[in-house]
Amino acid sequence: MVEALAATDEPFGSVRRENVAVLFADIVDFTELSEQHPPERVIALLREFHGRMAQVVLAHGGTLHKFLGDRLMATSGTPQAAADDPARALECARAMQAAIEEWNGTRAANGWRPVRVGIGLHFGPVVLGEVGDDNRIEYAVVGDTVNVASRLERLTRELDVPIVISDDLVRRVREVRGGADINGLTPAAATAPRGRTAETAIWTLPAAA
Repeated sequence: MVEALAATDEPFGSVRRENVAVLFADIVDFTELSEQHPPERVIALLREFHGRMAQVVLAHGGTLHKFLGDRLMATSGTPQAAADDPARALECARAMQAAIEEWNGTRAANGWRPVRVGIGLHFGPVVLGEVGDDNRIEYAVVGDTVNVASRLERLTRELDVPIVISDDLVRRVREVRGGADINGLTPAAATAPRGRTAETAIWTLPAAA
């Protein structure tokens, strides 16, 4: 992606509106983990979490936008959108879950407690463009779609599931790929994520047996 952007005179182009899949992933009970371990162990945990999740995002053609402490934001559909962006984002979320399970196997062998991660996925319109000043420029993805994806990730705690997906993303996956890609997903009651008044139709993916 870097090579493709570097080959153009205006790599990011003008500010524009696109439909994008947005993913947030966050370590559950990170504050408690931080209280129980020395800072060096906490930093080591964050580095391993970030490294494992970054590999998964890039392997599925996604863009890793931000590390926010124990949280990360990624997109599928930036800087250029494609029809299968929602499907690749869902595949990425599944692969993240598998990577966490593998990591927890290693942690268990060392006598460490497992790490739980919540993942939220949404698909919809965002605004893409550069923000910043002469000292630092960031390629920003902003809009209500980002806010909803963030709230869905937080909803994983209330529903006690690792992954919550909006119906908007699931419907798009069905349109592009058919029903096979949503195997294992369970529809849940529409809910108004914290801080919002409008309800969002959602699906959940439970932890592997």
